[in-house]
Amino acid sequence: MEILQTVHSYLAYVALLVLFLAVANALTGLVQNRMFTMEKDLRISLFTLIICHIQLLLGLLLWFISPSGLSALTELGMGGLNSAARLLAVEHPFINIIAIVLITIGWSRHKRFMEGKKKFKSIAIFYGLGLVLILSRIPWGQWLD
Repeated sequence: MEILQTVHSYLAYVALLVLFLAVANALTGLVQNRMFTMEKDLRISLFTLIICHIQLLLGLLLWFISPSGLSALTELGMGGLNSAARLLAVEHPFINIIAIVLITIGWSRHKRFMEGKKKFKSIAIFYGLGLVLILSRIPWGQWLD
């Protein structure tokens, strides 16, 4: 379990980096009215989607086997959790699932459009919302220690 938690923690840095890169790429493409290319723009967005989904799967697996995940919730209940325990057991997984759903919606929506501006807009909005949600529920206390 310790290895899984370490991989999940380090992959989070990669996921945040590529998610930030995808949002920045989409925003610059939107502002510059660039054409959406398969070589660069599609690959950045797809790689971000894949990394975020892998991170979600690792996180869900960790939530089920970790003592601070499902077992803490079933043992103590919502009323028995302090704010740090509630963050790990409830808020972090729930908000990150919503963030990954938004990122997936952004990816799915961009495929429907033909023009680059709409593709970039879809990715910028949904990936950006996902990024904000993920940043809001990172256990910063653990990261910065």
